[in-house]
Amino acid sequence: MSEKHPGPLVVEGKLSDAERLKRESNYLRGTIKEDLQDGLTGGFRGDNFLLIRFHGMYQQDDRDIRAERAEQKLEPRHAMMLRCRLPGGIITTEQWRAIDKFAADKTIYGSIRLTNRQTFQFHGILKRNVKPAHEMLHEVGLDALATANDVNRNVLCTSNPVESELHQEAYEWAKKLSEHLLPRTRAYAEIWWDQEKVATTDEEPILGETYLPRKFKTTVVVPPQNDVDLHANDMNFIAIAKDGKLVGFNLLVGGGLSIEHGNKATYARTASEFGYIPLEHTLAVAEAVVTTQRDWGNRTDRKNAKTKYTLERVGVEVFKAEVERRAGIKFEPIRPYEFTGRGDRIGWVKGIDDKWHLTLFIENGRILDYPGRSLKTGLLEIAKIHQGDFRLTANQNLIVAGVPASEKAAIEKIARESGLMDAVKPQRENSMACVAFPTCPLAMAEAERFLPQFVTKVEAVLEKHHLPDEHIVTRVTGCPNGCGRALLAEIGLVGKAPGRYNLHIGGNRIGTRIPRMYRENITEPEILASIDELVGRWSQEREADEGFGDFTIRVGIIRPVLDPARDFWD
Repeated sequence: MSEKHPGPLVVEGKLSDAERLKRESNYLRGTIKEDLQDGLTGGFRGDNFLLIRFHGMYQQDDRDIRAERAEQKLEPRHAMMLRCRLPGGIITTEQWRAIDKFAADKTIYGSIRLTNRQTFQFHGILKRNVKPAHEMLHEVGLDALATANDVNRNVLCTSNPVESELHQEAYEWAKKLSEHLLPRTRAYAEIWWDQEKVATTDEEPILGETYLPRKFKTTVVVPPQNDVDLHANDMNFIAIAKDGKLVGFNLLVGGGLSIEHGNKATYARTASEFGYIPLEHTLAVAEAVVTTQRDWGNRTDRKNAKTKYTLERVGVEVFKAEVERRAGIKFEPIRPYEFTGRGDRIGWVKGIDDKWHLTLFIENGRILDYPGRSLKTGLLEIAKIHQGDFRLTANQNLIVAGVPASEKAAIEKIARESGLMDAVKPQRENSMACVAFPTCPLAMAEAERFLPQFVTKVEAVLEKHHLPDEHIVTRVTGCPNGCGRALLAEIGLVGKAPGRYNLHIGGNRIGTRIPRMYRENITEPEILASIDELVGRWSQEREADEGFGDFTIRVGIIRPVLDPARDFWD
């Protein structure tokens, strides 16, 4: 990335109100405990509305019925979305059975949703069931601490079901990073688990008294699969192996996809290479990156507060040198690494430990029983007999991992009878959307509910042009905040208004290039007309095995984004 415009290490000016909120929160306690007893509203009041995010929850309401309730002089039907902390996405079958029961008994929608941050969410938890949700997680060894707001969020790890030993080592580091960077405040345990307040002064040696300037995301990546979309994240540790054993990491810093429509001070950015570190320096370097961002990140403007903007403002080399100083290390040159894909291997794959791994495609990550497809019941039945674990992937799928040959037939029988192994084409496997309507308060357009039929129409375009088994990495996000990772797709749709999207093209299959906006504020028929025209050319003019995004760049349909801070919007 560019070093042209180094700027001040600290942005001076009036702090955003979020900084006041954090400073006055008494280390994230606020008055959440008292608010839980307030039966006059189904929501949380004042600062607590935002403070609960540090505890893994967002307050939402059903936007489909918002107007109807307003007519009836009722407040919106408030309910919480709760997101679990699950570093590396590994969950035991015992834990799965507990979350399945809670979803069925205590949520409005009855579903479990797998997220592209490798964990699960409950949607529709009424206020009276919020504390029981946290208690249930605690009983099975889980929590929701620090899965939202200005902290290091759930740490991702490549869900590699083949190289079991290397994956296990990488996963252990994902857990260590998660634990090392967690808030130290006892607020979570006091409020949700009724643990007594310890008579010592609260301290946050890594995150600081007012926590980070903005959300912070971390990954551990095992090449050649970039299934965690590392360039969407602030801090990324790329596993470097020797003789099948993990020896160190390449560190990449400063990725991020969130933008604001029309605000040219915002942009998507891929992460910058800092260098290689041996394993023993991993936690020190992670802490140094986080504390540097803590101290230098913009606390006056939340739209420019993420690590990517700090790097662009102070310069990559300045930031890197500060990390070296704080960690007491010198980065070695980047070790060679290569990515060949980022999709999940759907179906059975045999690992090097002679165990089998079954990756199940879960469209939009939504686990619920549908007519003729009892996905939720099927996974529960598998969880009752499977002796291994489940792995949630960053592509919203689920892996039944570590299956001995003797269990394979029984698990496959349940999966097939439940619709968990229905055949889908490559295009559907490589398409993803965020939640959007009806529950996300930021949504401007549909995403999850829009995607299935849209993919069917894209499949028809591919069939028309004699490419039925091809795919174009496609992402739909209901707003520009980046949750659906549309700005790392070959075709990315970013919601602009109901029924309207900005169409971005020119990303690549391995997720290392930002796509550029091709057409703005267009409808689904207009999007499909553009795709039809472009796929027609791709089918006739492409080189051998050339992906759609690479083709659009090579033939000059769209210019690559080379310096996002200066040419993302051009």
